[in-house]
Amino acid sequence: MAENVIVIEPGALNSVKDQNPNLVVDCWAAWCGPCRMLSPTIERLADDYVGKVAVAKMNVDENQAEVQRFKIMAIPTILFFKDGQLVDQMVGVAPKEEIEERMRKHY
Repeated sequence: MAENVIVIEPGALNSVKDQNPNLVVDCWAAWCGPCRMLSPTIERLADDYVGKVAVAKMNVDENQAEVQRFKIMAIPTILFFKDGQLVDQMVGVAPKEEIEERMRKHY
């Protein structure tokens, strides 16, 4: 995992949101092929936006309460938080440019 990617431990999403006003969260699982396909893109975004937008990964198998809270029905799902509030989400594998477009819209 890239050094600029925050790993959200179980129960830690709220504290990560509090510490990072602009936050993108990749919701994934180790057994998910599309999630593995998206992972290098997430790592590149974390490197490209360091200091501007925090990028995190949250394992859905370890964070079931958050999966229910945000009604995540399919993975990968990317959640976009601004000032602690969910402002957007994407489901499925998307190219870096499409994710960046959403980031520019909100941050």
